[in-house]
Amino acid sequence: MAEAFQFELVSPERLLVSEKVESVVIPGAEGEMTVLANHAPVMTTIKPGVVTVNKSAGETERYCVFGGFADILPEGCTLLAESAVAVESIDREDLAKRIQDAREDVADAKDEQTRARAEQYLSHLTTLEAAI
Repeated sequence: MAEAFQFELVSPERLLVSEKVESVVIPGAEGEMTVLANHAPVMTTIKPGVVTVNKSAGETERYCVFGGFADILPEGCTLLAESAVAVESIDREDLAKRIQDAREDVADAKDEQTRARAEQYLSHLTTLEAAI
């Protein structure tokens, strides 16, 4: 059995998770990363995706996050999300609206840098849609 560590998932609306867990898989800006107890200190931005929380009792919970950052220390991990919701309670209409808004942002972009950011966000959202 893996050593447990403290994990917190916080959104502007509420605290979603605050408990001891065995591991957490987060969608970091450079790719997915698994956090375990005694992880080296890291701070990373979070891209839209799914956070998988593996609890000590063998249960798994999944949360959809839309950006933010994670602060990882040997004794724990805190993920501050711009927006987060449990996967089982995802409003698919809301996700479809976010995708449509992102498509409009791509079409309305005035310069290449803005267009590139909008395309990347749209790519993250469509990947997320496929994952859930």
